[in-house]
Amino acid sequence: MLTIRFPHLALAAALITLVPSITDAAVYSNGSKTTTFDVTMKIIADCTIAAAPLSFGTSQGVLAVAVAATTTLSVTCTNTTLYNVGLNAGSGTGSTIATRYMSGTGGNLGVVQFNLFQTLGANNWGNTQGTDTQSGTGSGAAQTLTVYGQVPAQLTPAPDNYKSTITATVYF
Repeated sequence: MLTIRFPHLALAAALITLVPSITDAAVYSNGSKTTTFDVTMKIIADCTIAAAPLSFGTSQGVLAVAVAATTTLSVTCTNTTLYNVGLNAGSGTGSTIATRYMSGTGGNLGVVQFNLFQTLGANNWGNTQGTDTQSGTGSGAAQTLTVYGQVPAQLTPAPDNYKSTITATVYF
């Protein structure tokens, strides 16, 4: 008489004989079917804009002659997207597109007049599309625009740090 002392071993042996090997499971000979699926994405017209600071220097004295400086804007728009870039009047007290000002930061009420241009000496760069903005067509890559700044000769205010914050906007 055969006595099985380890019934779980007998069960395991029985299961091994019923399970096909891994290589048998990977080969089929009953045919095949296929399907397809789409991979999609919608690209919309879009732009980004970045700006570097514009500094007229850190050691200006009497403003007897004009001081010029430049900075750049980086505009990246989707390919073929038409755009305009505008610059607002700035945060200086009394600023307009025609006459921008940097205000004193040390508590004085002095201002320094300055202008921003698309090309040196041209009309002021403003924020009215089709009038005083700069236009372009996106290529999908970053495009660099130069901002030409000028502080004209003027009465020199008190010594201080002067500042205006300009908002550059890309319209598309």
